[in-house]
Amino acid sequence: MAETGSGAAATDGRRALVIGAGIVGTCSALYLQREGFRVTLVDRDGPGEGCSSGNAANIGLGTYPPAGILAKVPGMLMDPRHPLFIRWPDLPGLVPWFARYALASAPRRRTAVAQAIDDLHRDVIAAYDTLFAETGTEALVVKRGMVFTYESRRSFEADTANRENYRRRGLVLTELDRDEVHQMEPDLGPAVECGVHLDGTEHTVDPLRLTRAFAESFQRRGGTILRETVRDLETGADGPPRVVTDAATHAPDLIVLAAGAWSGRLAARLGSRVPLAAERGYHVMLPDPGVSLSRPIRLSDRYVVVTPMEHGLRLTGIAEFSGLDKPSNDARADLVLRQAQAVIPGIRTEGMTRWMGHRPSTPDSIPVIGRSPRHPSVLFAFGHSHSGLSQAAVTGRLIGELAAGRPTSIDLAPFRPERF
Repeated sequence: MAETGSGAAATDGRRALVIGAGIVGTCSALYLQREGFRVTLVDRDGPGEGCSSGNAANIGLGTYPPAGILAKVPGMLMDPRHPLFIRWPDLPGLVPWFARYALASAPRRRTAVAQAIDDLHRDVIAAYDTLFAETGTEALVVKRGMVFTYESRRSFEADTANRENYRRRGLVLTELDRDEVHQMEPDLGPAVECGVHLDGTEHTVDPLRLTRAFAESFQRRGGTILRETVRDLETGADGPPRVVTDAATHAPDLIVLAAGAWSGRLAARLGSRVPLAAERGYHVMLPDPGVSLSRPIRLSDRYVVVTPMEHGLRLTGIAEFSGLDKPSNDARADLVLRQAQAVIPGIRTEGMTRWMGHRPSTPDSIPVIGRSPRHPSVLFAFGHSHSGLSQAAVTGRLIGELAAGRPTSIDLAPFRPERF
Protein backbone atom coordinates (compact mmCIF):
# COMPACT_ATOMS: atom_id res chain seq x y z
CA MET A 1 0.00 0.00 0.00
CA ALA A 2 1.26 3.48 -0.80
CA GLU A 3 2.41 5.57 2.14
CA THR A 4 0.16 8.33 3.40
CA GLY A 5 1.30 11.63 4.79
CA SER A 6 0.54 12.85 8.29
CA GLY A 7 -1.20 16.06 9.22
CA ALA A 8 -4.13 17.93 7.73
CA ALA A 9 -4.90 17.65 4.05
CA ALA A 10 -5.75 21.37 3.93
CA THR A 11 -2.33 22.96 3.44
CA ASP A 12 -3.19 26.56 2.55
CA GLY A 13 -1.02 28.88 4.58
CA ARG A 14 1.36 26.25 5.90
CA ARG A 15 5.00 27.20 5.43
CA ALA A 16 7.40 24.82 3.72
CA LEU A 17 11.13 25.34 3.37
CA VAL A 18 13.08 23.35 0.78
CA ILE A 19 16.83 23.01 1.38
CA GLY A 20 18.52 22.84 -2.02
CA ALA A 21 17.62 24.69 -5.23
CA GLY A 22 18.84 22.05 -7.64
CA ILE A 23 16.43 20.37 -10.01
CA VAL A 24 15.05 18.02 -7.30
CA GLY A 25 14.50 20.81 -4.79
CA THR A 26 13.02 23.15 -7.38
CA CYS A 27 10.56 20.50 -8.64
CA SER A 28 9.62 19.74 -5.03
CA ALA A 29 8.97 23.45 -4.42
CA LEU A 30 6.72 23.66 -7.49
CA TYR A 31 4.67 20.64 -6.45
CA LEU A 32 4.37 21.93 -2.87
CA GLN A 33 3.03 25.18 -4.29
CA ARG A 34 0.42 23.21 -6.21
CA GLU A 35 -0.66 21.73 -2.86
CA GLY A 36 -1.21 25.19 -1.35
CA PHE A 37 1.96 25.60 0.71
CA ARG A 38 3.79 28.91 1.08
CA VAL A 39 7.22 27.75 -0.03
CA THR A 40 10.76 29.05 0.43
CA LEU A 41 13.78 27.63 -1.43
CA VAL A 42 17.14 28.00 0.31
CA ASP A 43 20.52 27.39 -1.33
CA ARG A 44 24.01 28.83 -1.06
CA ASP A 45 24.05 29.05 -4.87
CA GLY A 46 21.50 30.12 -7.44
CA PRO A 47 18.89 27.65 -8.73
CA GLY A 48 20.45 24.79 -10.67
CA GLU A 49 24.03 25.99 -10.28
CA GLY A 50 25.32 22.83 -8.62
CA CYS A 51 25.25 19.28 -9.98
CA SER A 52 21.96 20.03 -11.75
CA SER A 53 23.79 22.24 -14.26
CA GLY A 54 26.31 19.68 -15.45
CA ASN A 55 24.46 16.44 -16.07
CA ALA A 56 23.98 14.57 -19.34
CA ALA A 57 20.56 16.29 -19.76
CA ASN A 58 18.63 13.03 -20.27
CA ILE A 59 15.12 12.47 -18.92
CA GLY A 60 13.63 9.01 -18.55
CA LEU A 61 16.68 6.73 -18.64
CA GLY A 62 17.78 5.93 -15.08
CA THR A 63 20.42 3.44 -13.98
CA TYR A 64 20.40 -0.02 -12.42
CA PRO A 65 23.19 -1.56 -10.32
CA PRO A 66 25.16 -4.04 -12.46
CA ALA A 67 25.34 -7.72 -11.56
CA GLY A 68 28.38 -9.08 -9.71
CA ILE A 69 29.97 -5.66 -9.38
CA LEU A 70 32.39 -6.47 -6.55
CA ALA A 71 34.37 -9.00 -8.59
CA LYS A 72 34.63 -6.49 -11.44
CA VAL A 73 35.98 -3.53 -9.44
CA PRO A 74 39.70 -4.47 -9.59
CA GLY A 75 39.49 -4.82 -13.37
CA MET A 76 37.62 -1.53 -13.63
CA LEU A 77 40.31 0.29 -11.70
CA MET A 78 43.02 -1.18 -13.91
CA ASP A 79 41.22 -0.50 -17.21
CA PRO A 80 42.36 2.89 -18.58
CA ARG A 81 39.07 3.20 -20.51
CA HIS A 82 36.85 2.58 -17.50
CA PRO A 83 35.37 5.63 -15.75
CA LEU A 84 35.70 4.34 -12.18
CA PHE A 85 38.33 6.14 -10.09
CA ILE A 86 38.97 5.97 -6.36
CA ARG A 87 41.53 8.11 -4.56
CA TRP A 88 43.48 5.50 -2.62
CA PRO A 89 43.60 7.55 0.61
CA ASP A 90 39.79 7.60 0.54
CA LEU A 91 39.40 3.84 0.01
CA PRO A 92 39.14 2.72 3.67
CA GLY A 93 36.23 5.05 4.28
CA LEU A 94 34.47 3.83 1.13
CA VAL A 95 34.65 0.11 1.94
CA PRO A 96 31.27 0.03 3.78
CA TRP A 97 29.57 1.87 0.89
CA PHE A 98 30.97 -0.55 -1.71
CA ALA A 99 30.01 -3.51 0.47
CA ARG A 100 26.40 -2.29 0.38
CA TYR A 101 26.74 -1.69 -3.36
CA ALA A 102 27.84 -5.30 -3.83
CA LEU A 103 24.83 -6.53 -1.86
CA ALA A 104 22.49 -4.45 -4.03
CA SER A 105 23.95 -6.08 -7.15
CA ALA A 106 23.35 -9.63 -5.89
CA PRO A 107 20.61 -11.42 -7.88
CA ARG A 108 17.88 -11.44 -5.20
CA ARG A 109 18.39 -7.84 -4.20
CA ARG A 110 18.73 -6.61 -7.79
CA THR A 111 15.18 -7.73 -8.54
CA ALA A 112 13.77 -5.58 -5.73
CA VAL A 113 16.01 -2.65 -6.65
CA ALA A 114 14.98 -2.84 -10.30
CA GLN A 115 11.30 -2.93 -9.31
CA ALA A 116 11.69 0.21 -7.19
CA ILE A 117 13.47 2.04 -10.01
CA ASP A 118 10.80 0.90 -12.49
CA ASP A 119 8.03 2.13 -10.18
CA LEU A 120 9.67 5.52 -9.81
CA HIS A 121 10.19 5.88 -13.55
CA ARG A 122 6.67 4.87 -14.50
CA ASP A 123 5.46 8.50 -14.34
CA VAL A 124 8.72 10.39 -14.95
CA ILE A 125 7.56 11.88 -18.24
CA ALA A 126 4.02 12.64 -17.02
CA ALA A 127 5.31 14.41 -13.91
CA TYR A 128 7.57 16.58 -16.06
CA ASP A 129 4.85 17.26 -18.62
CA THR A 130 2.77 18.83 -15.83
CA LEU A 131 5.61 21.21 -14.97
CA PHE A 132 6.55 21.94 -18.60
CA ALA A 133 2.96 22.99 -19.32
CA GLU A 134 2.61 25.11 -16.18
CA THR A 135 5.99 26.86 -16.60
CA GLY A 136 5.95 27.24 -20.39
CA THR A 137 9.22 25.34 -20.84
CA GLU A 138 8.20 22.81 -23.50
CA ALA A 139 10.68 24.33 -25.98
CA LEU A 140 13.60 23.32 -23.74
CA VAL A 141 12.85 19.62 -24.21
CA VAL A 142 13.58 17.40 -27.25
CA LYS A 143 11.66 14.13 -27.64
CA ARG A 144 13.82 12.03 -29.99
CA GLY A 145 14.94 9.29 -27.64
CA MET A 146 18.60 8.30 -27.58
CA VAL A 147 21.02 5.86 -29.22
CA PHE A 148 23.32 3.30 -27.59
CA THR A 149 26.37 2.52 -29.72
CA TYR A 150 28.49 -0.64 -29.64
CA GLU A 151 31.92 -1.20 -31.16
CA SER A 152 31.55 -4.98 -31.43
CA ARG A 153 28.89 -7.67 -31.29
CA ARG A 154 30.55 -8.84 -28.10
CA SER A 155 29.89 -5.54 -26.33
CA PHE A 156 26.35 -5.55 -27.73
CA GLU A 157 25.70 -8.97 -26.19
CA ALA A 158 27.34 -7.92 -22.90
CA ASP A 159 24.79 -5.11 -22.55
CA THR A 160 21.75 -7.34 -23.05
CA ALA A 161 20.63 -7.35 -19.40
CA ASN A 162 20.78 -3.56 -19.26
CA ARG A 163 18.62 -3.23 -22.36
CA GLU A 164 16.12 -5.72 -20.98
CA ASN A 165 15.69 -3.47 -17.94
CA TYR A 166 14.52 -0.67 -20.22
CA ARG A 167 12.26 -2.98 -22.24
CA ARG A 168 10.64 -4.21 -19.05
CA ARG A 169 9.94 -0.62 -18.08
CA GLY A 170 8.13 -0.05 -21.38
CA LEU A 171 10.70 1.79 -23.49
CA VAL A 172 10.72 0.75 -27.14
CA LEU A 173 14.16 -0.43 -28.30
CA THR A 174 15.00 -0.84 -31.96
CA GLU A 175 18.21 -2.65 -32.90
CA LEU A 176 20.31 -0.98 -35.60
CA ASP A 177 22.98 -2.54 -37.81
CA ARG A 178 26.09 -0.61 -38.85
CA ASP A 179 24.42 1.10 -41.81
CA GLU A 180 21.28 1.99 -39.87
CA VAL A 181 23.09 3.56 -36.96
CA HIS A 182 25.25 5.65 -39.31
CA GLN A 183 22.18 6.70 -41.30
CA MET A 184 20.57 7.89 -38.08
CA GLU A 185 23.71 9.71 -36.87
CA PRO A 186 26.09 10.25 -39.86
CA ASP A 187 28.86 11.90 -37.80
CA LEU A 188 29.54 8.74 -35.80
CA GLY A 189 32.86 7.22 -36.86
CA PRO A 190 33.72 3.78 -38.26
CA ALA A 191 34.37 2.32 -34.79
CA VAL A 192 30.61 1.87 -34.33
CA GLU A 193 29.57 -1.65 -35.29
CA CYS A 194 25.88 -1.50 -34.31
CA GLY A 195 23.46 0.32 -32.07
CA VAL A 196 20.07 0.54 -30.42
CA HIS A 197 17.56 3.38 -30.54
CA LEU A 198 15.53 3.96 -27.35
CA ASP A 199 12.18 5.61 -27.89
CA GLY A 200 10.50 7.15 -24.84
CA THR A 201 13.36 9.16 -23.38
CA GLU A 202 13.85 12.91 -23.76
CA HIS A 203 16.58 15.46 -23.20
CA THR A 204 16.73 19.13 -22.34
CA VAL A 205 18.84 21.48 -24.42
CA ASP A 206 20.09 23.15 -21.20
CA PRO A 207 19.44 21.71 -17.71
CA LEU A 208 20.62 24.90 -16.01
CA ARG A 209 18.23 27.07 -18.03
CA LEU A 210 15.43 24.59 -17.36
CA THR A 211 16.00 24.71 -13.59
CA ARG A 212 16.19 28.50 -13.65
CA ALA A 213 12.98 28.70 -15.67
CA PHE A 214 11.25 26.46 -13.11
CA ALA A 215 12.58 28.70 -10.31
CA GLU A 216 11.38 31.87 -12.04
CA SER A 217 7.91 30.38 -12.42
CA PHE A 218 8.01 29.38 -8.75
CA GLN A 219 8.76 33.00 -7.81
CA ARG A 220 6.05 34.40 -10.07
CA ARG A 221 3.55 32.23 -8.19
CA GLY A 222 4.62 33.73 -4.86
CA GLY A 223 7.56 31.51 -3.92
CA THR A 224 10.63 32.88 -2.14
CA ILE A 225 14.25 32.03 -2.97
CA LEU A 226 16.94 32.79 -0.39
CA ARG A 227 20.67 32.75 -1.16
CA GLU A 228 21.84 31.41 2.19
CA THR A 229 24.11 28.59 3.36
CA VAL A 230 22.42 26.07 5.64
CA ARG A 231 24.64 25.47 8.66
CA ASP A 232 22.53 23.21 10.85
CA LEU A 233 19.16 21.71 11.65
CA GLU A 234 18.28 22.43 15.28
CA THR A 235 16.03 19.97 17.06
CA GLY A 236 14.34 20.28 20.42
CA ALA A 237 11.19 19.64 22.40
CA ASP A 238 9.52 22.89 21.38
CA GLY A 239 8.29 21.85 17.94
CA PRO A 240 9.57 21.00 14.45
CA PRO A 241 13.27 21.37 13.62
CA ARG A 242 14.58 24.80 12.71
CA VAL A 243 16.88 25.58 9.80
CA VAL A 244 19.93 27.58 10.77
CA THR A 245 21.68 29.42 7.94
CA ASP A 246 24.52 31.92 7.79
CA ALA A 247 21.91 34.69 7.73
CA ALA A 248 18.92 33.61 9.86
CA THR A 249 17.10 30.87 11.71
CA HIS A 250 13.95 29.64 9.96
CA ALA A 251 11.05 27.85 11.67
CA PRO A 252 8.76 26.46 8.92
CA ASP A 253 5.96 23.97 9.39
CA LEU A 254 7.58 21.56 6.92
CA ILE A 255 11.18 21.03 5.78
CA VAL A 256 12.25 19.22 2.61
CA LEU A 257 15.89 18.12 2.55
CA ALA A 258 16.97 18.11 -1.11
CA ALA A 259 20.58 19.25 -0.84
CA GLY A 260 22.12 16.63 -3.10
CA ALA A 261 25.46 15.24 -1.98
CA TRP A 262 25.41 17.52 1.08
CA SER A 263 22.17 15.98 2.35
CA GLY A 264 23.85 13.18 4.26
CA ARG A 265 25.44 15.54 6.76
CA LEU A 266 22.15 17.28 7.48
CA ALA A 267 20.19 14.02 7.67
CA ALA A 268 22.67 12.84 10.30
CA ARG A 269 21.73 15.86 12.42
CA LEU A 270 18.21 14.39 12.49
CA GLY A 271 19.41 10.92 13.49
CA SER A 272 19.39 9.34 10.00
CA ARG A 273 22.79 8.07 8.91
CA VAL A 274 22.32 7.48 5.20
CA PRO A 275 25.33 6.00 3.32
CA LEU A 276 25.58 8.76 0.73
CA ALA A 277 28.71 8.95 -1.43
CA ALA A 278 29.92 12.03 -3.28
CA GLU A 279 30.40 10.42 -6.68
CA ARG A 280 32.10 13.00 -8.85
CA GLY A 281 31.12 13.29 -12.50
CA TYR A 282 32.86 15.35 -15.19
CA HIS A 283 31.83 16.93 -18.42
CA VAL A 284 33.44 18.70 -21.34
CA MET A 285 31.43 21.34 -23.17
CA LEU A 286 32.28 21.99 -26.83
CA PRO A 287 30.73 25.23 -28.15
CA ASP A 288 31.74 24.58 -31.78
CA PRO A 289 32.08 20.78 -32.00
CA GLY A 290 32.23 20.48 -35.80
CA VAL A 291 29.78 17.55 -35.72
CA SER A 292 26.01 17.34 -35.54
CA LEU A 293 23.97 14.86 -33.51
CA SER A 294 20.18 14.76 -33.43
CA ARG A 295 19.83 13.05 -30.03
CA PRO A 296 21.95 11.91 -27.05
CA ILE A 297 24.37 9.04 -27.74
CA ARG A 298 25.58 6.60 -25.11
CA LEU A 299 28.98 5.29 -26.18
CA SER A 300 28.50 1.97 -24.42
CA ASP A 301 32.08 0.71 -24.79
CA ARG A 302 33.46 4.02 -23.50
CA TYR A 303 31.07 4.81 -20.61
CA VAL A 304 30.46 8.27 -22.07
CA VAL A 305 27.24 10.07 -23.01
CA VAL A 306 27.30 12.73 -25.73
CA THR A 307 24.37 15.16 -25.75
CA PRO A 308 23.57 17.89 -28.29
CA MET A 309 22.58 21.09 -26.48
CA GLU A 310 21.72 24.63 -27.44
CA HIS A 311 25.24 25.87 -26.69
CA GLY A 312 27.17 22.99 -28.24
CA LEU A 313 27.97 19.38 -27.48
CA ARG A 314 28.28 18.01 -23.94
CA LEU A 315 30.44 14.95 -23.19
CA THR A 316 29.80 13.40 -19.77
CA GLY A 317 31.22 10.51 -17.80
CA ILE A 318 33.48 9.32 -14.94
CA ALA A 319 32.58 7.92 -11.52
CA GLU A 320 35.24 9.29 -9.19
CA PHE A 321 34.78 8.61 -5.50
CA SER A 322 36.36 11.34 -3.45
CA GLY A 323 35.46 13.88 -0.79
CA LEU A 324 33.14 16.83 -1.17
CA ASP A 325 35.98 19.25 -0.55
CA LYS A 326 38.62 17.84 -2.90
CA PRO A 327 39.60 19.85 -6.02
CA SER A 328 38.57 18.67 -9.47
CA ASN A 329 41.00 16.76 -11.68
CA ASP A 330 41.11 18.03 -15.28
CA ALA A 331 42.68 14.74 -16.40
CA ARG A 332 39.32 13.03 -15.76
CA ALA A 333 37.49 15.44 -18.08
CA ASP A 334 40.21 15.03 -20.69
CA LEU A 335 39.69 11.25 -20.59
CA VAL A 336 36.00 11.79 -21.37
CA LEU A 337 37.03 13.89 -24.37
CA ARG A 338 39.48 11.28 -25.69
CA GLN A 339 36.91 8.52 -25.38
CA ALA A 340 34.38 10.52 -27.36
CA GLN A 341 36.95 11.40 -30.02
CA ALA A 342 37.66 7.68 -30.54
CA VAL A 343 34.06 7.18 -31.67
CA ILE A 344 33.28 10.63 -33.14
CA PRO A 345 36.60 11.55 -34.78
CA GLY A 346 35.37 14.84 -36.28
CA ILE A 347 35.01 16.56 -32.90
CA ARG A 348 36.63 20.00 -32.61
CA THR A 349 37.76 21.28 -29.22
CA GLU A 350 38.22 25.03 -29.70
CA GLY A 351 36.73 26.92 -26.77
CA MET A 352 36.09 23.78 -24.70
CA THR A 353 35.34 24.06 -20.99
CA ARG A 354 35.56 21.45 -18.21
CA TRP A 355 33.24 20.90 -15.24
CA MET A 356 33.00 18.64 -12.20
CA GLY A 357 30.05 18.01 -9.89
CA HIS A 358 29.11 15.68 -7.03
CA ARG A 359 26.43 13.07 -7.63
CA PRO A 360 24.60 12.11 -4.40
CA SER A 361 24.88 8.33 -4.73
CA THR A 362 23.28 5.68 -2.57
CA PRO A 363 24.76 2.16 -2.64
CA ASP A 364 21.55 0.63 -4.04
CA SER A 365 20.96 3.30 -6.73
CA ILE A 366 17.57 4.10 -5.14
CA PRO A 367 16.99 7.66 -3.93
CA VAL A 368 15.87 8.52 -0.41
CA ILE A 369 12.27 9.78 -0.53
CA GLY A 370 10.10 9.86 2.57
CA ARG A 371 9.73 11.18 6.10
CA SER A 372 12.55 11.54 8.57
CA PRO A 373 11.98 8.64 10.99
CA ARG A 374 12.42 10.86 14.05
CA HIS A 375 11.04 14.14 12.76
CA PRO A 376 7.85 13.71 10.70
CA SER A 377 7.80 17.38 9.69
CA VAL A 378 10.98 16.76 7.64
CA LEU A 379 10.78 15.06 4.25
CA PHE A 380 13.85 13.61 2.53
CA ALA A 381 14.36 13.96 -1.23
CA PHE A 382 17.97 13.16 -2.11
CA GLY A 383 20.34 10.42 -3.25
CA HIS A 384 19.35 10.31 -6.93
CA SER A 385 22.82 9.22 -8.05
CA HIS A 386 23.07 9.39 -11.88
CA SER A 387 19.36 10.07 -12.34
CA GLY A 388 18.64 13.36 -10.59
CA LEU A 389 17.32 15.13 -13.66
CA SER A 390 15.26 12.11 -14.74
CA GLN A 391 13.69 11.55 -11.33
CA ALA A 392 13.32 15.16 -10.13
CA ALA A 393 9.75 15.88 -11.22
CA VAL A 394 8.29 12.57 -10.04
CA THR A 395 10.16 13.01 -6.74
CA GLY A 396 8.64 16.48 -6.41
CA ARG A 397 5.18 15.07 -7.04
CA LEU A 398 5.69 12.42 -4.33
CA ILE A 399 6.90 15.08 -1.89
CA GLY A 400 3.76 17.10 -2.62
CA GLU A 401 1.55 14.07 -2.01
CA LEU A 402 3.30 13.26 1.27
CA ALA A 403 3.13 16.85 2.48
CA ALA A 404 -0.57 17.13 1.64
CA GLY A 405 -1.38 13.96 3.59
CA ARG A 406 -2.58 11.98 0.59
CA PRO A 407 -1.66 8.42 -0.40
CA THR A 408 1.46 8.50 -2.55
CA SER A 409 1.22 7.37 -6.16
CA ILE A 410 3.80 4.63 -5.56
CA ASP A 411 4.79 2.62 -2.51
CA LEU A 412 7.62 4.54 -0.81
CA ALA A 413 8.80 1.66 1.38
CA PRO A 414 11.84 0.91 -0.85
CA PHE A 415 12.85 4.58 -0.70
CA ARG A 416 12.72 5.17 3.04
CA PRO A 417 15.94 6.10 4.87
CA GLU A 418 15.31 3.31 7.38
CA ARG A 419 16.24 0.71 4.76
CA PHE A 420 19.95 1.22 5.48
